[in-house]
Amino acid sequence: MHQFEKLIIWQKAMDVAVEVYQITAELPLDEKFNLIHQIKKCAVSIPSNIAEGSGRNSNNEFLHFLGIANGSAYELITQLMILKRLELIEVEKVNLIINRLIEITNMNYVLQKHLRSIKI
Repeated sequence: MHQFEKLIIWQKAMDVAVEVYQITAELPLDEKFNLIHQIKKCAVSIPSNIAEGSGRNSNNEFLHFLGIANGSAYELITQLMILKRLELIEVEKVNLIINRLIEITNMNYVLQKHLRSIKI
């Protein structure tokens, strides 16, 4: 088991989740049950899966949840790109979050590679 609170990837994912909640507050209310709901769900899924995986019984289980976290990150990137195309939010704000998500996915791949290299 890992202490997820100490994982930089988890900390960065938590920061992104907070940023996503902040920018979705700027979106039109008619998106409340559509895109806003989906975006928030993905943003929360990333740190949640990192935390859940870290508490599992094996590195293989942790790897599984890191894969889910990465999937959620790519899904969130896609949804943020939709916001840009719809011109619902400032491009700079969206790009900042997308860049952070790319950093998180890169960190995720490195962590997965490290976990696979550990022989237990």
